Amino acid sequence: MKYLNVVIDNKSDSTDTLYTYQCKEENVRVGSKVFLPFARSRKLREGYVTSLIDDETQIDETIRGKLRTIDHIDDEVSLTEEMVRTAFWMKGRYLCRYIDAIRCFTPAGTKAKRRELQNSLAGDPGVAEQVEQLTGEQQQALDKIREPIRQHEHARFLLHGVTGSGKTEVYIRAAEQALQEGRGVIILVPEISLTGQITERFLGKFGQDSVAILHSRLSNGERYDQWVKIRKGEVRIVIGARSAVFAPVEDLGLIVIDEEHESTYKSDFTPKYDTVEVAVKRLQDKDSRGVLILGSATPSVVSYSRGQEGIYQLIELKKRYNETELPQAEIVDMRQELKDGNRSILSRRLCEEMQTELEAGRQVMLFLNRRGYSTFVSCRECGYVAKCPTCGLSLTYHRADGTLSCHYCGHTEAAPKTCPECGSRYVRYFGSGTEKVEDFVRELFPQYEMDRIDLDSIKQKGELKKKLKAFEKGKTKILIGTQLIAKGLDFRNVGLVGIVSADVSLNIPDYRSPERAFQLITQAAGRAGRDDRIGKVIIQTYEPEHYAIDLAASGNYERFYESEMKFRKYMMYPPFSDIFQIVFTSDKQEAAKAGAEIWYDKLMQRMDPEDAKNVFPPQEAYMSKIRETYRYSLVIKCPRGRRHAYAGWIWSVKEEERNNKKNDYIAVVDINPYSFS
Repeated sequence: MKYLNVVIDNKSDSTDTLYTYQCKEENVRVGSKVFLPFARSRKLREGYVTSLIDDETQIDETIRGKLRTIDHIDDEVSLTEEMVRTAFWMKGRYLCRYIDAIRCFTPAGTKAKRRELQNSLAGDPGVAEQVEQLTGEQQQALDKIREPIRQHEHARFLLHGVTGSGKTEVYIRAAEQALQEGRGVIILVPEISLTGQITERFLGKFGQDSVAILHSRLSNGERYDQWVKIRKGEVRIVIGARSAVFAPVEDLGLIVIDEEHESTYKSDFTPKYDTVEVAVKRLQDKDSRGVLILGSATPSVVSYSRGQEGIYQLIELKKRYNETELPQAEIVDMRQELKDGNRSILSRRLCEEMQTELEAGRQVMLFLNRRGYSTFVSCRECGYVAKCPTCGLSLTYHRADGTLSCHYCGHTEAAPKTCPECGSRYVRYFGSGTEKVEDFVRELFPQYEMDRIDLDSIKQKGELKKKLKAFEKGKTKILIGTQLIAKGLDFRNVGLVGIVSADVSLNIPDYRSPERAFQLITQAAGRAGRDDRIGKVIIQTYEPEHYAIDLAASGNYERFYESEMKFRKYMMYPPFSDIFQIVFTSDKQEAAKAGAEIWYDKLMQRMDPEDAKNVFPPQEAYMSKIRETYRYSLVIKCPRGRRHAYAGWIWSVKEEERNNKKNDYIAVVDINPYSFS
């Protein structure tokens, strides 16, 4: 008889602990998925073994005889000891439940009917792009990265390379080295839209039998099949978006996080993990000792500061692979356009350059990080603004289907022809989204094929890949889109990139707004001139004097970094602190508010006066209501080096409050959130 500790697959906070069972089966081990009786339920529950108890004398003799027995083991699904250790670390790091962390590692679709495993990449040969010789910068970077891979040592690299400098080729050759050492590789990209191009490069190099894909666009069955193949060791390279960091790869030798600065690497759901932190933890483990590569043309301020401090080894690629100069960027002041009588979406300068490039046979990309046709609908007679009935936010007008839509909860309704408040016909549409830009450009350039990529235009499976392929082959001449097209994509014939409104990111209520604006402009601009001809970039803005826009136009990352660090040090923002946000939700506004106030009072009681200064009084969240749920927020600035102490205080309040059965609110802790909504 064996004795073991188990985490029960149950959502309740009250069962967030380890339970001891006995097991008759000899093949049980740490990470095994087991089925067991629990509480008074007649139905068997799922659980995961977290540790084996070698010495039965460690169990109290009075309890030993009362222990319940594991019913059976799932022979196909199991975790490694490294995954279990990482899950336990996540519980302490992100203040989540055991099972929330363990579920990150388990496959989707485990309850689906078992069937012959499918290869979703069958028939896809990839792109065999042969790079004969690396540049001097690439070779130096690769030499530094290869050494710890050969030695099976843990190392972290920040690869800061300008757009088009050949970072992907460095990733491929580093992966090749890891495979030669018999080790596994995970390649992460920030958007599902980017998995296509990088997958083709890896398929072309390593073949379809060596590569697995993991992302949320796959069906549950496809994701399950891929998970099992990886777990069995049938493939050694995994490519995917954020959640692929949890791929069941044994003996991890390399994790690459491309476009490391992207906010999508921070989870929006519980557990609210940071992908980079999880990657570091997995690679530090005694069973891995692997290498991390963070790649970006615009590293996050936090990552670059770690490179300066030596926490990461900083590697710079300052030239494009083909030696072509970076695009020539020009800022257009839209205030002057208005003064000169141009009230349209596009400046005259951008229209002129579009005409020139299209006539020369080159392609154009237009970027606007706002989807829909108009951003809000208002009555000019009484001032009524159409808002979401469940969130209270302005609804976005979508002309294609004549609806108003909430981009937070998904509520839709027909666009009004008369004002619901006063009956007036003076209902007007204000602001511009990608739909409106598309309509305007079609009128200007009807002779050229164009397409739009945003979340509204790629709802069907395969639609995104189809649109990108059409642009890559030159069928589409003008591509309009949101941030989905602003990064990572490599198209050789793009002569011009137009950034329709560089101000959108600056107006977000977040201390990172300048950083996001700088990154989006630089990344979008980097899509131009990737062949042997210099590209052009037109940046339209109402704030041409803003340092983020000015420095993005000149491509001066170092000066931008210096400016941001001065500001953040003065305000004690990351990297000089960690920021804890605790969001309190309830279907009753007074309950959400009361929960925030209770936590505030209890934290103040636990902290000394100096630390208590860093706790800001609770207030309504920026998004104060979503889907009939009220939201309050509590923000804490934790000085660098004090995270463990602050997390301890927060956890003690969480434990105290979870035992209060009268509570009718939910508190969720997010550490260093990418959005304060």
